[in-house]
Amino acid sequence: MTNAVLEPRSFEPAESAPRQERWTEEVQAFDSVASRALIHRVRWHTGLSQAEFAAAYRIDLDHLRELERGLVQPDSALVAYLAVIDRAPDLVRAALTTC
Repeated sequence: MTNAVLEPRSFEPAESAPRQERWTEEVQAFDSVASRALIHRVRWHTGLSQAEFAAAYRIDLDHLRELERGLVQPDSALVAYLAVIDRAPDLVRAALTTC
């Protein structure tokens, strides 16, 4: 076995964007895909169309469409609300009908 010197290598082109900018873009892209998947999965679990889901859970239909297309990001409150809907959809609907 030889004592080869290992040199650090970069797999990035020299003209690429600075590392922090690329990282931020990659995280945003991942967040967008993850958010879209979360919203679509929760709605799919309920078996409702976009219009039915929006009406049942009092979410603006246009906003829901934008979320599912990845045009906007959900805030943390909406993510939490979707998690509750995913775990107990009937309970959430019952709570909303009493309001």
